[in-house]
Amino acid sequence: MLAAPARAMALLFMPQTAMMWTSSGHSNSALVDNLIRDQVVKDARVASAMRAVDRADFCPPGGRPYDDSPMPIGYGQTISAPHMHAHALELLKEHLKPGSKVLDVGVGSGILAAMMAHMVGEHGKVVSIDFPELVSLAERNLLKSCAQQLGGPSPTIQLHAADGWRGVPDEAPFAAIHVGAAAASVPQALLDQLEPGGRMLIPVGPEGGAQALCVVDKSRDGTVTQTAQMSVRFVPLVRTAGGA
Repeated sequence: MLAAPARAMALLFMPQTAMMWTSSGHSNSALVDNLIRDQVVKDARVASAMRAVDRADFCPPGGRPYDDSPMPIGYGQTISAPHMHAHALELLKEHLKPGSKVLDVGVGSGILAAMMAHMVGEHGKVVSIDFPELVSLAERNLLKSCAQQLGGPSPTIQLHAADGWRGVPDEAPFAAIHVGAAAASVPQALLDQLEPGGRMLIPVGPEGGAQALCVVDKSRDGTVTQTAQMSVRFVPLVRTAGGA
């Protein structure tokens, strides 16, 4: 059982509308152009990050990497549709500034870690965690185009096999936390690792039930506000052996 937050959390719901996603392209550049056309990508920094990271490097061979749809990557996991990556970057952009330290819970294919690393720059850090098999997959994918960010004495991207419910307390606090799997409630450990003024993006809801992509903001005085942005469906955030 997770401990109750130290401060009250207000749950606010934003209007939701049904949308058809038609942003697929014949290349990575065309995909981003169509996301801009469809007003999913609005910020120049987000567009630059998505152009800099070729989705084909993170999808299984033989597929259609530039379709705006999720794709299986093995181990019962998926790489999210490009429009979901765009939404994540747009919602976190003010906290993905040069020099920021961010936590990516559920690195999966590694693609969002690469995009966030592009936004935080060489003096920032993206700490990405998952279970061991996906950490290995993400590392293989990232080495195709992001070897420089993974290597050296101060790598921009750090990969760890770790429990997503526990986060990485030794690296905290984080300006931004992205969670790529659904939790029934916001893990208290992750809230504790979010710095004052920081933002977390996390799907909240039961497996197979109604889930919402939620923005969790922590004010400078520690007050936490949770805002549901849209209905989503994500795989569950699993606990590893020994998880709280």
